[in-house]
Amino acid sequence: MLSWFKSDPTKKLRKKYDAKLEEGMQAQRRGDIKSYAMITAEAEKIWAEIEAIEKSNKK
Repeated sequence: MLSWFKSDPTKKLRKKYDAKLEEGMQAQRRGDIKSYAMITAEAEKIWAEIEAIEKSNKK
């Protein structure tokens, strides 16, 4: 009934994911490929969490 009051559980994770992508892009621009790879891996883990939450919510 009051579903519009429910917060989106992925909203915070999406912001964190976007921030990691931005951070990775900046590292890549600086030429720091090692940091870029580590940050991108962290972003992929966050994205996997988002997908898992969305998948569990659809059931």
